[in-house]
Amino acid sequence: MPDLSTLSEVPWETDPTAQVICDLVHQDGRKVEFTPRNVLRNVIAAYEKRGLKAVVAPEIEFYLVRKNPDPDYPLTPPVGRSGRPIGGGQGYSIAGVNEFDELIDDIYHFSEKQGLEIDTLIHEEGAGQLEINLRHGDPVELADQVFLFKRTIREAALKHETYATFMAKPIQGQPGSAMHIHQSVIDRKTGRNVFANEDGSESDAFRHFIGGMQKHVPSALVMFAPYVNSYRRLTQAASAPVNTKWGYDNRTTAFRIPRSDPSSRRVENRIPSSDANPYLALAASLACGLIGMTERTEPEPPVSGTVNEDEIELPRGLIEAVGLFEEDEALRTLLGEPFVTTYAAIKKAEFETFMEVISPWEREYLLLNV
Repeated sequence: MPDLSTLSEVPWETDPTAQVICDLVHQDGRKVEFTPRNVLRNVIAAYEKRGLKAVVAPEIEFYLVRKNPDPDYPLTPPVGRSGRPIGGGQGYSIAGVNEFDELIDDIYHFSEKQGLEIDTLIHEEGAGQLEINLRHGDPVELADQVFLFKRTIREAALKHETYATFMAKPIQGQPGSAMHIHQSVIDRKTGRNVFANEDGSESDAFRHFIGGMQKHVPSALVMFAPYVNSYRRLTQAASAPVNTKWGYDNRTTAFRIPRSDPSSRRVENRIPSSDANPYLALAASLACGLIGMTERTEPEPPVSGTVNEDEIELPRGLIEAVGLFEEDEALRTLLGEPFVTTYAAIKKAEFETFMEVISPWEREYLLLNV
């Protein structure tokens, strides 16, 4: 069923072409409840029943890499405007962004034609790694934008004979790509941020939201890190969180509280990788926070030091993450039994296809040594 509010031009096509996001429905018109867009809608509805409104702002990292039609060969950074291969990361560098000026111009042009709003675009730590930040707003609308942005960025890159990839860990030895999610909750009647009391101090809802994230995000990790490659990003000292710690403006924690005034107080979830389905990542993150507020879950004390070099507390692989996902009854109730059952089955099947592939590591270390 087409959602005509998402109808837009496809600016990279030479012939006049439109695109529209569709929802799956049964033949009698009922919504298919386990589709990602409807799973997110169900979580938003749970907020609305409590007189609340969730607000989010995603940040999406991705790599530009040379065209590589042979999957047996590693991915490599692209050649920039200077004509030289990108040799290393240039975090927040204007010169790093300028290497891809024409491609970035196309991203902005294509986005404007589709009504997609980019807040900022920067060069990240990896070689040829960029990040796009979107303006805060309604979760379903922002998930739609992320979905369309990924398509747009890939098309713009192809126009310049380059791949844009949202793999969590596309290049060995380079940082992974994340989809950080900033989250706040608004009282629908007053319009006030419920994370702040009237005097500006931190509210019970703020603490309980963090407590819910700490308790349930490990069980929901398969929605934030949905592929075997996703877990290569979640390793020690690799600019990614490896536990469920939280802190103030601490980028080594899973849950960061950015500097802001009380009305803009928010919780940044730094665990999701950029390969995550945006609808499911937002649904899972908001669900964990809502469960915490409902159950009044108290968080651990905040931390101030470097904690992404500590022991890894998250599931280390896809199958372990699926197991935790299936065991969390609070998540199962909020996300819906049909979705949990279907999603877990799909991920188990994907893992079995991965297990059929023999990797170069196995040939390197086992061929003549076992």
